Amino acid sequence: MISQSNALMTRDLPCCNCSMIFTIPQILLSLPNLNFGMSTLIFAPGKELPAILLVMSLDSISVTKSFQPLYLSSSLLSPLLYFPSNCNGPCRDLNDCSGQLICISGKCNDDPDLGTSICRGGTPTPPASPNCQQSGTLRCRDQIYPTYTCSPPVTSSTKAKLTNNDFSEGGDGGGPSECDERYHSNSELIVALSTGWYNGGSRCGKMIRIRASNGRSVTAKVVDECDSRNGCDKEHAYQPPCKNNIVDGSDAVWRALGLNKDLGIVDVTWSMV
Repeated sequence: MISQSNALMTRDLPCCNCSMIFTIPQILLSLPNLNFGMSTLIFAPGKELPAILLVMSLDSISVTKSFQPLYLSSSLLSPLLYFPSNCNGPCRDLNDCSGQLICISGKCNDDPDLGTSICRGGTPTPPASPNCQQSGTLRCRDQIYPTYTCSPPVTSSTKAKLTNNDFSEGGDGGGPSECDERYHSNSELIVALSTGWYNGGSRCGKMIRIRASNGRSVTAKVVDECDSRNGCDKEHAYQPPCKNNIVDGSDAVWRALGLNKDLGIVDVTWSMV
């Protein structure tokens, strides 16, 4: 759906048979077609920066048949509408990818933990979760996500997936940290652990050592739970449930490990200090 801020109000403009108006940034008007995820914007460049009347279909956006050209000045053009990327589309984090895809090395791809095969085709393989079985599912934005009440056993070198979390107020971490009911600066060496590893808060305030494959390691404090049971609500910043093997680190943790957070997810190991 398009918010009112992204559409021009038709009552203020001379327009015949208007259905819906999408505005297009000036810099993109030289391109005949732009693909964004599952949707396509189709338009033709003109002398006065034309805005094309469009109607939404399930898989694409197509030009309406009954319209008269409408020309707008560049001052009326609003920012480009955002559509999540599909397979191999560009991304910066999980939010940039559609459905169950995740951001890996700057591209949307299948999630190895969920065993999805959306991009490569074929039958999905079950995720690897030793001694910890999926407890249920949660529907979120027309997608089904697995939920867990447990995590793999903690050892002296526990395999995990490192993700990035914004622990500050208004960030993608949602509400304040569970351990102390406070927001934190992303310059702190802090992490959130999947529900099973969080263990009802028993690891709150404790230090863990995280090791990356590049040989670097860092010690960080546990301040929050990466909820593997719930999600898709305001408390969880409308994010889906965490996997059961997540160490959700602050920017400082990623920097200390010499990792680029734009990678989205990285294999690491961790242990209690």
